[in-house]
Formats: sequence, C-alpha cells, structure tokens
Amino acid sequence: MKLAGLKSVDNAHDDSVWAATWVPATADRAALLLTGSLDETVRLWGSDELSCVATNAGHCLGVVSVAAHPSGVIAASASLDSFVRVFDVDHNNTIATLEAPPSEVWQMQFDPKGTTLAVAGGGSASVKLWDTAEWKLIASLSIPRPEGPKPSDKNANKKFVLSVAWSPDGKRLACGSMDGTISVFDVQRAKFLHHLEGHFMPVRSLVYSPLDPRVLFSASDDGHVHMYDAEGKSLINALSGHSSWVLSVDASPDGVAIATGSSDRTVKLWDLKMRAAMQTLNNHADQVWAVAFRPPGGPGVRAGRLASVSDDKSISLYDYS
Repeated sequence: MKLAGLKSVDNAHDDSVWAATWVPATADRAALLLTGSLDETVRLWGSDELSCVATNAGHCLGVVSVAAHPSGVIAASASLDSFVRVFDVDHNNTIATLEAPPSEVWQMQFDPKGTTLAVAGGGSASVKLWDTAEWKLIASLSIPRPEGPKPSDKNANKKFVLSVAWSPDGKRLACGSMDGTISVFDVQRAKFLHHLEGHFMPVRSLVYSPLDPRVLFSASDDGHVHMYDAEGKSLINALSGHSSWVLSVDASPDGVAIATGSSDRTVKLWDLKMRAAMQTLNNHADQVWAVAFRPPGGPGVRAGRLASVSDDKSISLYDYS
C-alpha cells in the first residue's frame, strides 16, 4: 500500500479541526467525510472532491469528536459544551441531544451493529453507553484504578478518559486514559476485564484490527503506537517513528496497515507485516488531530481513501489501491 496526495482544502474550518470520521455510503450516495472543529461547527464533505455539502452549527463550543452510525444515515458530534448532538446526515435534522456534566464528553463511537453509542466520560473515569433506539443511558462502565503505584499518581487527571473503541465483533470495548492505561470491558456483562499496560502518557486514540478482534492499536503522547493482544493482555509490538505526541490512529479496512497523525505535523503509514513506517506525509503545517480510512463499499468506489485533519484548519485526502 502506498498513499498519494489527492486533494487538500485549506481553511476547511474557521479554527482547528480536531475530529474526522467517514459516514458510510448508502444506496443513494457515496460515503461522506465528517469533520468537527473548534469553530463550533460540523461539516460534511464529498468523498473524492472534498466539496462541503453541509455545515451543522448546533454547538456553542468547539467540537471534539464525531461518530458515524454504520448505516450511514445518522451521525453524532460531541462538544466542549457537554452536549452530544445526534443528527440525520442527509437532512441535518436533530434526532437527539444527550447531555453530560462538564468535561464528560470526549471521544465516542457507535458499536458495529449500531445499537449502542459509547462515549468516553472524561473526568468521571467511565464510558457511558447510550441505546440508539430510544437514546437512553443504559450503562456506565467505571474504570478501576490500576494496581500498584504509578508515576502519574500525583496527576489529578490520572483517571480522565480520552478515547474509546469497539472490537469488530462488538463484544469488547477499550478505552484509553490520561495516565496511559487502557481498560478493556466485556460489554454484554458490563464487566471490566483488565488493563493493558505500556504507555506512560495519555492514550488519545484506539482502534481494533478489522481482521482480528483480539488486536488493538493505541496512540499515545509518549510518541509510540502500541499493538496489543487485548485478550491476552500482552504487548505485541511498540512502533516508534514520530518525534512527538501521536494523536490519532486508524486501521485500513483490509487490516494490512495503520495510519497515524501526530503533533510533529506528519501522517505516517505503517506496514503491519514489516511493523515499520513505510511512508511519511508532510501535508500539514500544524499538529494532525485525526486520521480516518474510508470504509469500503458505495457506488463507483474503485480505490481507498485516507483523510487527515489538523490544527492548521485544513483537510487532506489521500488515495491508495
């Protein structure tokens, strides 16, 4: 796999772009790129041409996370205003507004079946699970403290939850915390299973392999990307190459590569067989907050796409085949 720059949009938002994900294709349209910004808006972009097709202005503070339902019909945005707005993608109608205490809404993700929205709960050291049929809170998964003293125990934010990811079979939920620990839950039993150790700074992004529900990738401020056996509680590999915080990680749909975005202003593509970075892209002039591979499927889709967004207000789109 090799990435080639396809399109970049400068000043895609009026402020830093902190979040990006793909809205899957439906029978009537191709996939759309969904971005969230500190300018308080959420925008939808055409899949290849990166033309802005809609702007949603439903928040009163910066947008920190966006999530797309697997059906491609609805999406959600989370803001520093402590609200999650759920909306109809094609008509921009608000379906539900989920409220949380301040600093309680960070990353979020729909489960693979689309029945549950998981929201990383910030300072409450928990992950909230919302039923997507009635938009009711159905569970709060509390993160226990790791055993033994850690160097970060003096940090008041040690339990702050930043990131969340579902396993591809929907049975497991992983979340990353400010202190560097990753917690794994059995969702059906709403039970904490174990911590994954290895990072010593905030874990800002997590993604499971689409091929193996045991394999989990994590991105941390310590500059490393970790590959875990999330069931066996073992670190398979630690990938290094970024010169600063790793802010985002995503796995390619075929499971052969991952992409990362960093505060060193680069996007890196990693070959998982070689377990090494095979490409570094320098499209951005500031830190890269999110990278996202387009899901497969949709009318006229011949090649893969990767998107990245940055504090420099831009979006970059790359193709691969």
